[in-house]
Amino acid sequence: MTDDTFIEGPLYEKRRKVYPQSVRGPFRRIKWAILCVTLGTYYLLPFVRWNRGPGLPDQAVLIDLPHRRFYFFFIELWPQEVYYFTGLLIIAAMTLFLMNAVAGRLWCGYMCPQTVWTDLFYAVERWVEGDRRERMQGDKRYWTLEHIRKVALKHFLWIMIAWWTGGAWVLYFSDAPTLVKELATFQAPFIAYLWIGILTATTYVFAGHAREQMCIYMCPWPRIQAALTDEWALNVTYRRDRGEPRMSVKKADAARAHGDLAGDCVDCHQCINVCPTGVDIRNGIQLGCIQCGLCIDACDNVMQEIGRPKGLIGYDTDINMQRRREGKAPIYRIIRPRTLIYAAAIAIVGSIMLYALATRATMDVNVLHERNPLFVQLSDGGVRNDYTVRILNKGAQRSFELDISGLPGAVIRVAGIEAGPGGKPIIEVGQDQTREVRLSVQVGPADLPKTSRDVEIAITDTASGGRASTRDHFVPGD
Repeated sequence: MTDDTFIEGPLYEKRRKVYPQSVRGPFRRIKWAILCVTLGTYYLLPFVRWNRGPGLPDQAVLIDLPHRRFYFFFIELWPQEVYYFTGLLIIAAMTLFLMNAVAGRLWCGYMCPQTVWTDLFYAVERWVEGDRRERMQGDKRYWTLEHIRKVALKHFLWIMIAWWTGGAWVLYFSDAPTLVKELATFQAPFIAYLWIGILTATTYVFAGHAREQMCIYMCPWPRIQAALTDEWALNVTYRRDRGEPRMSVKKADAARAHGDLAGDCVDCHQCINVCPTGVDIRNGIQLGCIQCGLCIDACDNVMQEIGRPKGLIGYDTDINMQRRREGKAPIYRIIRPRTLIYAAAIAIVGSIMLYALATRATMDVNVLHERNPLFVQLSDGGVRNDYTVRILNKGAQRSFELDISGLPGAVIRVAGIEAGPGGKPIIEVGQDQTREVRLSVQVGPADLPKTSRDVEIAITDTASGGRASTRDHFVPGD
């Protein structure tokens, strides 16, 4: 048995540099608006203040790793509430699926960080080196003095954008104005400079050099999206029934005058020239197409110039392409089982998170039974068990009364804390803090249970009467 497979030529296609041309139109304006909103939010949000009271950080959005807190305006999340992030990830995934079911790769074309920063880098490149033709001619001239000056300026601006991108990220992990001052005076922690360097390098490489290669070769979403889409999803589509056969404006006019078939596509290549990944949309949906709609703007501009109707390229579905070939009117179904399921999942998970957030307790207690030893035999025949009790206070400073139930005759003591008027220890816990105390539970020989017994250890807010409890066990000895 022989192998008859023969491969000629290189296994990998050589990269062809893409020179996207500027374009005007509604989709370009949408992309500019999203770019300004998303990048403006990213860069400025660390400096937004939010008053949480004395002793608490006033940064609106802060990931406080030393104190294990996440602050988002009026929301404060503790390590025990990591399930909220799980809910956010589920909502994000379902939203991505819903966007895909409605209109394909909307995320890729408009909101993906790679797309947004690459758009910004392209804008800088056009401002410094000129539009598509000027950039292509500049690369052909190689290293003239003028070309070197422009390239150096372009890369300097790219590095500045990348540097501020990395700098803005670390500001979410510390008080922004303070950290900016420390960074400027070289007093910031080394880890801050390290992450700024890493993110500066990745932004510069991904948005300035890798560009469309990130979307085509590195990002997994195009492959996943292809498996999730269906024939009802809107995608940027070249309407072949109207565009073919392609010919120049003069030839098309002559053909129509003689009653021959002529398409509206004049083969001007404007749809290719404006594409940030260099895709020819007339060849159908491809892996490199990020569905940004810039080819729609370019084609509509050409159609307007030659007096033909707009919409030769537009958002359309596979179903409608087939219906047009059959001479039928197009139909659209945004609301269908797939989109309803995704929307329902988003609504359910979001409702659960909102309910949990609205009803969550502002106090909690955790108990860890001492393991070495499990119990202490006393000289009078009684037994003592020791516990480490951690009290969580997610509100203002308050006092908690510590008590135990389920163990008749038990006497409790907390190391370093005197008992209150009711004979129970009163523990003070500061605002938005936790406090760890050592609890001793002692039972005399007359009340000693014969076997291990479950007990409830509870804390009660002395002011409001709010209560939180947890269960553990009491070991009576051998």
